Amino acid sequence: MKISLERSGGFAGISRTLSLSTTDMPSNDAEQLTTLVQQSGFYELPAEIRSTGPGADRFQYQITVDSDRGTHSVRVDDGAVPPRLQPVLDWLKNSARAGQKRA
Repeated sequence: MKISLERSGGFAGISRTLSLSTTDMPSNDAEQLTTLVQQSGFYELPAEIRSTGPGADRFQYQITVDSDRGTHSVRVDDGAVPPRLQPVLDWLKNSARAGQKRA
């Protein structure tokens, strides 16, 4: 499975991108990420999830998963992340932070 996360918006408006492949990570991380994606029902989520409240400086996230089920992308506003998707987003954000610390 390949998964990418693009974060845009925020106060500075800087975009950041993370791309991962489960074949390139330790097996326990690959299993955890795969399980989180499956539990989220990712492929059943709509392509766009917008916040209805105000928030000009919120982040927007574009998550794309490419697996044996095909390719699906979800664009979600920071204030509108469904509870079932939050663990996937948290895992990806933590992975991005860990990668920055290694760089």
